[in-house]
Amino acid sequence: MLRTSRRLVDGWADLGTRFLPFADAANADLPLSRLLRLSLFQVSCGMAMVLLMGTLNRVMIVELHVPAALVAIMVSLPIFFAPLRAVIGFRSDAHRSALGWKRVPFIWRGSMVQFGGFAIMPFALLVLAGAGQSAHYPAWIGQLAAGLAFLLVGAGVHTVQTVGLALATDLVPEEDQPKVVGLMYVMLLAGMIVSALAFGVLLETYTPGRLVQVIQGAAVLTLILNVLAVWKQEARDPRRHEPRPPIAEVDFQDAWGVFRRGPDALRRLLVVGLGTAAFSMEDVLLEPYGGEILRMSVSDTTLLTATLSAGGLFGFWLASVVLGRGYDAFRMAGIGALVGLPAFALVIAAAPLDSPGWFGTGVMLIGVGGGLFGHGTLTATMRAAPRDAVGLALGAWGAVQATAAGVAVGLGGILRDVYAAATEPVLGYIFVYSLELLLLVVTIAAMVPLAGWRRDHATTRKQAA
Repeated sequence: MLRTSRRLVDGWADLGTRFLPFADAANADLPLSRLLRLSLFQVSCGMAMVLLMGTLNRVMIVELHVPAALVAIMVSLPIFFAPLRAVIGFRSDAHRSALGWKRVPFIWRGSMVQFGGFAIMPFALLVLAGAGQSAHYPAWIGQLAAGLAFLLVGAGVHTVQTVGLALATDLVPEEDQPKVVGLMYVMLLAGMIVSALAFGVLLETYTPGRLVQVIQGAAVLTLILNVLAVWKQEARDPRRHEPRPPIAEVDFQDAWGVFRRGPDALRRLLVVGLGTAAFSMEDVLLEPYGGEILRMSVSDTTLLTATLSAGGLFGFWLASVVLGRGYDAFRMAGIGALVGLPAFALVIAAAPLDSPGWFGTGVMLIGVGGGLFGHGTLTATMRAAPRDAVGLALGAWGAVQATAAGVAVGLGGILRDVYAAATEPVLGYIFVYSLELLLLVVTIAAMVPLAGWRRDHATTRKQAA
């Protein structure tokens, strides 16, 4: 019996190493089980993203009748914290702690900030729901409280994600760092899928009380997952007990200057920003679009987030297989942008055809294109980073990505409201999706020199001549 059990365990471990993207980053000192446990912080971040970007924005827009522009601004509030990701990662590199840790204190602080945002959120939503039906308090109180809750959750996610990824890279050899970072992002997508499915089941019969219970459960689960993730992951170093003057600001500026002077560094960050904005502007609008225009239920629209994440997971897996064979990372990102073109075309066509099926297919393809693009730019960033600046490069990539996504989400909601007020609701959504198509074209054009397409075309013409 024991021999059979042992064979089953070995079989599952072998399957995980063979088919889970980046699972080959595991080794004898860092087994896959420990690596997957560390990735639980990404699961908690994915759960928060599903709530903020998916479930809550649809509930506020459709059920609570909050203007989409206001909801988009709330969802995009964490962008004020996003540019600090590079600084947070840089600071955690040499943090001094009485307990001998440098990463864990930052992860714990981020977890508590995230928990605080979730603690405020249910009461803010209750005030927001009743503000228009009662004269006891003005509507701006609920809006301000909801905005604060969104800001705290977003700040916590940025902190936990940045330092958690840095901790993951600390645990593996330098040559395996891109693999382990890729695995962390795969687990983020997996966490979003599981969370979206769970929220869809729990909110199948929507009531404000049930929504409050779901948010409170997410708050408690966040702390549990993050504590389990970092438990006995970082070794305590007695040398970190010694006091040391804080890192001077010029140190970060010097490190940033070296990174910025790297080959095509600014163009690479520009491409990351443009492509992320193109794939993110619809985040706050997909579920309201399905509910308001295609008359889908709360449960059905929540499952759209799972569909989007499943597409992203497939895109990440496909990119990992192809890039593992030496394929150019920016060409992979360009293919992702190309996949986004028919994806948004299907989403636009779903309204006049009144077809939730076409809508779901378009959402799936958006996820696939976003996964290919994200993995391609992430791998390119890691490959181009200097050996002593991998953490800074990772933070810069995350900062640009998060900032571009936040700005795009806020702008998408505002443009939808302005255009819908001048015409009709469905045209407001279509205008934003069309703008994303245009952004993808601009992204592809900016990516041509990085991907080497222009260089290859010139070589082909010379050979033909």
